[in-house]
Amino acid sequence: MKVIVDANIVFSAILNTNSKIADILFNSKGIIDFVAPDFLLTEISKYHRKISLASKLPIDEVLRVESKVIRPVQFISGYQIPESIWIKSEQIVLDIDPKDTAYLAFSFYFKCKIWTGDKELKAGLLRKGLKNVISTEELFQIREMRKYK
Repeated sequence: MKVIVDANIVFSAILNTNSKIADILFNSKGIIDFVAPDFLLTEISKYHRKISLASKLPIDEVLRVESKVIRPVQFISGYQIPESIWIKSEQIVLDIDPKDTAYLAFSFYFKCKIWTGDKELKAGLLRKGLKNVISTEELFQIREMRKYK
């Protein structure tokens, strides 16, 4: 199973490596393939200081934890995604959050769901009849069922 990982998932895992989110990232090899737009790496680096303050960890420790958290994620450039998918995605999220365009475009292109904790994104997509978002709890349940098969 493949899922698109959004920024709030990565931030959450960095802030709490003992969380269910981190557990899914660290312990799903061979069950779940994690994919993210490569710009997510830039997005994370913008918030190192904020993460350091929130977690009370020095920057070098934040970087070490970040390295561990992103290890299972495959970062991919959006250049391979056709322009028509980008336009469609942008139109859909325009009134939700335009910053989520890439996640939706990747979801359409790879025909998989977006793993997010963003309630506004999930509600907005559902309002528009789209069901391509998966919650942490849903992903955890799927991982657990597949782990023992």
